[in-house]
Amino acid sequence: MKTPSKRPWPTKDAMIQVYKNKLWGSDNTDFYSGEGSHDPETVQGYIAAIATFFKILKNRPVVCDLGCGDFNVGKELVQYTEAYKAVDIVPELISYNTRTFQRQNLTFDTLDIAKDELPTGDCVLLRQVLQHLSNNEIKDIVEKLYAFKYVILTEHLPDEDYEPNKDIISGQGIRLKKQSGVDLLLAPFNLRVKEAKQLLVTPAPGGKGHLVTTVFTML
Repeated sequence: MKTPSKRPWPTKDAMIQVYKNKLWGSDNTDFYSGEGSHDPETVQGYIAAIATFFKILKNRPVVCDLGCGDFNVGKELVQYTEAYKAVDIVPELISYNTRTFQRQNLTFDTLDIAKDELPTGDCVLLRQVLQHLSNNEIKDIVEKLYAFKYVILTEHLPDEDYEPNKDIISGQGIRLKKQSGVDLLLAPFNLRVKEAKQLLVTPAPGGKGHLVTTVFTML
């Protein structure tokens, strides 16, 4: 007989602890998603690039922000969308965001994007989310991405040559410690796309590695 796990929701528990114990730092608010969501150079460049992409589309997109965090970035993008659906795995964070950010075309929901059904939409934003997840969880998410027309992915990658997609245990850390990073086009994920276009490359806050944002046009 299999012994029940003491942590039935390890990823959810890990992310709750990240915010509760302020493991990504603090700016005197209840929830803080780290320098990657607050460093002005990083954030402003990303917002400008994504806003430009949304503007060139024929119609304003319905956007699903998977792993929206403290919404310091997402709040600047809502105005360019038909509807903005922001989700995260931490219930208290979603409650905080729902109270703090209110727009007619904006909704928040608590979801485990590896386990739960995703909202419908035209475009997915995955900004420095997959890098915190195990390969098995990423594979589960990848299978759901084919329901969208565009996937905009941002990952923290090493500056030097690296071996992609080394596995980790989901949580605060990322693959950078293993001289690795997420590449969805390679095994074991093998994301099938019509086109992959690099949208933005910026130095990562703290000087270790760089952030690469890629737009995938899905099959």
